[in-house]
Amino acid sequence: MSFTHTYLPLTVDGVSLDIAAIHRAGDRAPIVFLHGFGSTKEDYADIDLHPAFDGHPFIAYDAPGCGESQCPDLTKISIPFLLDTALQVLAHFQIERFHLVGHSMGGLTALMLAHRFPGRVLSFTDIEGNIAPEDCFLSRQIVDYPADDPEAFFRAFIERTRKAPAYASALYSASLRHKVRAGAVLGIFQSMVELSDNAGLMDKFLGLPCPRLFMYGEQNAGLSYLAHIQAHGVRLAPIAECGHFPMYSNPRAMWQQISAFIRT
Repeated sequence: MSFTHTYLPLTVDGVSLDIAAIHRAGDRAPIVFLHGFGSTKEDYADIDLHPAFDGHPFIAYDAPGCGESQCPDLTKISIPFLLDTALQVLAHFQIERFHLVGHSMGGLTALMLAHRFPGRVLSFTDIEGNIAPEDCFLSRQIVDYPADDPEAFFRAFIERTRKAPAYASALYSASLRHKVRAGAVLGIFQSMVELSDNAGLMDKFLGLPCPRLFMYGEQNAGLSYLAHIQAHGVRLAPIAECGHFPMYSNPRAMWQQISAFIRT
C-alpha cells in the first residue's frame, strides 16, 4: 500500500480532535471518502490496489467517535459536527474540488457537504446514504428501542444487527464494539433521524448540479424512490449479492461502479 497514515489535530465546535486519516498524493482529481456508522477509513484503503484509480489522490479518515480518531466529548457528535469535521479535513489537505463518496452516515454527511458547497463537488457517489425517512432502518432504532444507558442500547443494537437477515450484517456487527464508542451513538442516530424526516434531503440530493450515482444492494431494491431519482438523472448502481454493505459483500462490484462513474 502506498498511502500514508497520519493524525490530524483539529478543533471543531470547541472540541479538540485527533483525526486518524489515510491519504495519498496524485496529479488527478482527488477522491474523498466518508465512511458509514460502524465502519472506518479502512473500508476504502483498497482503492490503492485498483489501477483504475491510479493518479487520483484520495483521503479517508475515521469520523470523531469512530475507529482510531479521538474525541473527548462524544456528546457533541452529530451529522452537523461531522460535516464541520469534513470541512476542516479538506482545509488541512488544501483540497478545493473533489469527487465525493459517502456510505450510509457518511453519505448523509456528504450530501450536506455537497448541498452547502455544490461548486466544490465534481461527482457524488452515494452508497445508501440517507435521502428519505425510510433510510433510517439502523438509526431509527434509537427511537424504536429507547434506553437510558448508552451501553445498554449499543449492546442490544449489536445483537439485533447480528441476527438481521441481510448480507454481511453479522460480519458488520462483530466489529461494532471496536469501531464506535457507545457515547457517540445517540447524537449520531438522533441527528440522522431528524435530518431524514425534516430536512428535505430528497430535494437537496436531486438539486445537486454534479453527476450523482446512487449505489444500493440488491436486497434493498425495494427502496420506494429508486425510479424517482433515476428519472431525475441519478445513475443507479445495484450491487448483486449485497445488502447495505457493498464494501464487505461485493467490493469488486463496488469499485468497478465507482471507477466507471468517475471516468464518465
